[in-house]
Amino acid sequence: MNTGFTIFFYGLSAGLMVVSLRRDRGKTKKAVRKALLMMMGVLPYFLAILLITGTGFLVLPPDAVQTLVGAESGIRGMLLASAAGAAALVPVLAVFPVVSELLKNGAGTAQMAVFISTLTTVGIITIPLEVKYMGAKAAILRNLFFFLFAFATSFLLGVIV
Repeated sequence: MNTGFTIFFYGLSAGLMVVSLRRDRGKTKKAVRKALLMMMGVLPYFLAILLITGTGFLVLPPDAVQTLVGAESGIRGMLLASAAGAAALVPVLAVFPVVSELLKNGAGTAQMAVFISTLTTVGIITIPLEVKYMGAKAAILRNLFFFLFAFATSFLLGVIV
């Protein structure tokens, strides 16, 4: 990302924080405290994911990444990436740095798109909870629909990019 762009958004955030503090100091402090608590709640997951994937990058050379989920891996790589995404139960924000590193190591754009799509919309691990609240038919159809939709969007992204 462009450094000037980043500096602009940090400056904008600081300016808006000052405006918020001047308008209502109590609400601003409460909001900052809540945001910090939320960040601390996600931090252990984020660090665990980075530790596991960092270890994975040490063990898994770029050639293996290209073979498993590279652009040339085609539908096999997309199926592998989609299965990993559907089975993962991690905060989405923690996945973006991992996908960035995978792309740098030779992963395909379409494969990473289907990974992120299934990670955010398909939940193999959460199906029992969905069945409890939505019913079996609705839970299965929802997951199946989003699984297929993830492939459609990733194919489209692969064609566009």
